[in-house]
Amino acid sequence: MTEGRNMSSPLFGDEEGDLFEDLATEIGEPASPGTRERPLTVSEVNTAARELLEGTFPDVWLCGEISNFKAHGSGHFYFSLKDSRCQVGAVMFRTNNIYLRFKPADGISVLARGRLSVYEARGAYQLNVQWMEPLGAGSLQLLFEQLKARLKAEGLFEAERKRPLPELPRRVAVVTSPTGAALRDILRVLERRYAGLDILIAPCRVQGAGAAAEIAAAIEVVNRVGCAGSARPVDVIIVARGGGSLEDLWAFNEEIVARAIAASALPVISAVGHEVDFTIADFVADLRASTPSAAAEMVIGSHDELTSRLASARARLIQSARYLAVALRGRVDSLARSRAFARVEAALAGAQQRRDEATMRLGNAMLTRLRASRGRIHVAAERLSPRSMKAEVASRRARLETGWEILGRAVAQRARGLRERLASSEAVLHTLSPLAVLDRGYAICLDAASGAIITDAASVSGGDQVIVKVARGRIEAEVTRAKEDG
Repeated sequence: MTEGRNMSSPLFGDEEGDLFEDLATEIGEPASPGTRERPLTVSEVNTAARELLEGTFPDVWLCGEISNFKAHGSGHFYFSLKDSRCQVGAVMFRTNNIYLRFKPADGISVLARGRLSVYEARGAYQLNVQWMEPLGAGSLQLLFEQLKARLKAEGLFEAERKRPLPELPRRVAVVTSPTGAALRDILRVLERRYAGLDILIAPCRVQGAGAAAEIAAAIEVVNRVGCAGSARPVDVIIVARGGGSLEDLWAFNEEIVARAIAASALPVISAVGHEVDFTIADFVADLRASTPSAAAEMVIGSHDELTSRLASARARLIQSARYLAVALRGRVDSLARSRAFARVEAALAGAQQRRDEATMRLGNAMLTRLRASRGRIHVAAERLSPRSMKAEVASRRARLETGWEILGRAVAQRARGLRERLASSEAVLHTLSPLAVLDRGYAICLDAASGAIITDAASVSGGDQVIVKVARGRIEAEVTRAKEDG
């Protein structure tokens, strides 16, 4: 009986069906899964339900309102999506929710994409969300408000971090579309106000997918090539775009653009849209302009305005200099008439008189010193005359000869004394020398082999070779017999 088996059930594949047919052949009619004879386990039912749902709804878009939202410590989001009649559980794992551009919360209508599945542990079916975005006319406004609140909390909108624009910029960078009306408006205004201004254009898209990344990259490039140490530094950046809808201006509400403006080392003017349009870039920039043309007017004044400012500054400088000169002249006149100035003048006159007296004393002292020096020079000249020099040389030669004779006699006398001491020492040494003993007929006997002095007859024997040293010469002999005295 095969009618009881549902072969199309997701519980069984082809292999399982073949297995049941084989069993039916061997044991007869098999029990159907899910019957009393063969009941299913809860796990089998939940697994089958999960496979059925995931196979039927692998990729669905679902709209609904978030409720019971919970951000788990693991980073996963758990919530429900509901409409006016029903709700379904949903989970968005951390690997997917890190790419969300808004912060989910209860009451927000969203459009979610994912697959329907079953959480087998509880037997509850749910939507595994892979992507989610706000739904409805207020979705972009919600993203705008959430990003604005987050960046404001970080302090990116604080007035303390805003920098003033340079008074007279030499080079201005414009980050915008090269074909847009905003660029033409800026160039026209700058040309009219100051034709000699150097302008650097950083082209980028200002609308559509990828525009935010291009705007941020253009700001970073301008900072890199126009830094203070470069050959042609940039003084200010204008980030501009013409008017449009919220969707058209959305690139300037992206976080990447806000971060690039905040990180810029150069002052940034945001000129996006019209007077009524506000973007995140406006809040982060150092200055907001209502239009691109207004931004160009903020960057630099007109030629006439600059000329007028210079003329006014020149007039104020001249007037200040005149006032200062009059004030200083009055102070000088007042000092000249004061008693203090008279005392200073008297002290100066006394100092001048003392200086004159000191100069006279110095002149007299120098004259006296000069006369004394002339007298010493005259005496020296007399001493150095040829006649005086000849007499001095003869006198010195006589003293030298006398000294030489005295020295010769002293040297001869010293030499005689040393010779006498040497002869006396020689006589004493001769008296003490063994050679003197030899002169009296004695001899010294030495061992021929070792050269040792022989003092005992017992130390040699017949046939030994000996040397007998006498006063004049030596005798080589052979011992025939040794005998001790006794």
